[in-house]
Amino acid sequence: MPVAQINILEGRTDEQKEMLIREVSDAIARSLGAPLDSVQVILNEMPKQHFGIGGQSARALGR
Repeated sequence: MPVAQINILEGRTDEQKEMLIREVSDAIARSLGAPLDSVQVILNEMPKQHFGIGGQSARALGR
């Protein structure tokens, strides 16, 4: 049972997250030859102030 864990910044719509889950699941099933219904995807959404780039938070950088 393949499991993908993906970290993303907050701010995406539910529709975008659904599409990400669907497309990642399809890619894993296709590339590994695994049944689609065995693929699990975990999205970890984090606040922008909890993610740093170059010494500043993504929030401070306006991302």
